[in-house]
Amino acid sequence: MAASSSVFHRVRTGSKIGAQYDQDGNLMQVETREDEEQSVKLSEILELLLAAGYFRARIKGLSPFDKVVGGMTWCITTCNFDIDVDLLFQENSTIGQKISLTEKIVSVLPKMKCPHRLEPHQIQGLDFIHIFPVIQWLVKRAIETREEMGDYVRAYSISQFQKTHSLPEDEEFLQRKDKAVRAVLDVLEVYKPQRKYRRQRDAGELLEEESRVHSTLLEYGRRYGFSKQSKQDKVEDRKTSLSQAAAPEMMEVSEEDDLQAAEEMRIKSLMTSMAAMANEEGKLTASAVGQIVGLQSEEIKQIASEYAEKQSELSSEERSERYGPLQQHRRALASLNKHIQQKTKELEELRAKHAEVKTGSDEAKRKLTEATEHSERLEKELKSLEEMEEQADSSVLEKLRALVTMNENLKQQEQEFRTHCREEMSRLQQNIEELKMASGQDTEEELERKQLIDKQYDTDREKLQRIRLLMARRNREIAILQRKIDEVPSRAELTQYQKRFIELYSQVSATHKETKQFFTLYNTLDDKKVYLEKEVNLLNSIHDNFQQAMSSSAAKEQFLRQMEQIVEGIKQSRIKMEKKKQENKMRRDQLNDEYLELLDKQRLYFKTVKDFKEECRKNEMLLSKLRAKGAS
Repeated sequence: MAASSSVFHRVRTGSKIGAQYDQDGNLMQVETREDEEQSVKLSEILELLLAAGYFRARIKGLSPFDKVVGGMTWCITTCNFDIDVDLLFQENSTIGQKISLTEKIVSVLPKMKCPHRLEPHQIQGLDFIHIFPVIQWLVKRAIETREEMGDYVRAYSISQFQKTHSLPEDEEFLQRKDKAVRAVLDVLEVYKPQRKYRRQRDAGELLEEESRVHSTLLEYGRRYGFSKQSKQDKVEDRKTSLSQAAAPEMMEVSEEDDLQAAEEMRIKSLMTSMAAMANEEGKLTASAVGQIVGLQSEEIKQIASEYAEKQSELSSEERSERYGPLQQHRRALASLNKHIQQKTKELEELRAKHAEVKTGSDEAKRKLTEATEHSERLEKELKSLEEMEEQADSSVLEKLRALVTMNENLKQQEQEFRTHCREEMSRLQQNIEELKMASGQDTEEELERKQLIDKQYDTDREKLQRIRLLMARRNREIAILQRKIDEVPSRAELTQYQKRFIELYSQVSATHKETKQFFTLYNTLDDKKVYLEKEVNLLNSIHDNFQQAMSSSAAKEQFLRQMEQIVEGIKQSRIKMEKKKQENKMRRDQLNDEYLELLDKQRLYFKTVKDFKEECRKNEMLLSKLRAKGAS
């Protein structure tokens, strides 16, 4: 009785004794250990697979091996990698089938450049600690592949749909296409470049690429190199010209005027070799005569340089006969050094020209890109205008065209009038300066006129200052309103805030779960400590009273009765703990079922929200179409 209910007999916690039989039919005691960390990793793997979209992992009747291997096969197939495994493979496979299956999966992982190593025996032995990083990487790769292939699949489906079907918008576009193409061709024909000048055949070839480009632009009547001043600059120029008229000794030529004069000279030099298209043939211009004289002068210079070279060679031959070989070597060495220096200088000049040409080429490429983009924008605007033209009234369009033509003519006349006014003003200022220089003193009328001009200038300046202050005040008000508008979060910002709050909630939940686990571990260890202390105290009391109880038979019987009472109490405590354990296990299973139901509800909620967003988007599109139809 004492042997069967010994106090020292304890079963190791966290272990199960399974009944197995050998070949002779004898019972074998095999100890299998449950690892809490492995079970935690298994639950995390299943959560990852469910989040990725592999809902087969929710089937409770499948074994962990079937769930994990099925999830890995599904992820590999989603990543567009071939694997010789059926996705719906046979459940509860044999050992040989499992080994073959795991070997095929492991052989595909290096092709996918998986950073984690995994062996077939680890999958077969359900080593979830080493399987978890591989599953995590595969799920991430599968999600990325689906995001990358989403647009491609959508485009492919649209193309397949368009092969056999067509939308009303496409039919309407085909009906308007021919008319739009004809309109674009007409516009291109009207606004095509027209050649006004032609470079003469006997003119010299331009060496610089920039000069060739500018010459080609001039042939089509395009001037270049001048920046149009704004209205404010023109007013300031007019004011400075008036002040210069008042003080002639303070007049100076600005840098812009110098550049403009240089560009004018360059244009004139290029235009000398040009001839109009109508009278190009059969006429000899003054520029052609000048070029003939220039060509003869160049030939004369070339003959003179050749004569000098021949003379230097003859003199060197005479000196070589007169002097020894050492002096000849020195002279040859000096001439070679000079030639090397000259070639080096030419090389530096060529490098500098190459850098300038490369810079000009990059700038031309950039301008070409900008011009292409501008052309595309103009084509889009032209198409939209043509659509509006088809929908609008023809009489209104004719009237609008006439007004636009009148506006362009008025703009051109205004530009010509301003140019004429500027030239007239400069001429009058020059006349005034000449008269002042001739007279040497101002008349009373001129003084009064000058005072009137100064007064008008001060008045206009004060008015400009007031307008600037008013514009600054309006800009401040606009900036304040813009900041208030920016303070209101948009839908995208609210969505981002929601995502951040969800992430924060997940982190807080994970920290809370970890803290609860620590508390549970602490309480378990504390209970274990209390029971161990009780066991040690009981053993110490048994050891202390053992000698005294063995001294007499009455004391021995009393000692045995006490021992039986102690064993009985321990059995009762053990039964209570087993009952409590069973209750906790049932509660855990119940909570797990509730958790799975909540997961289903959450998944249904996400699906409903997604459908609701799609319907909202469709609603907005329909509302925008209705507004457009109502506006038209």
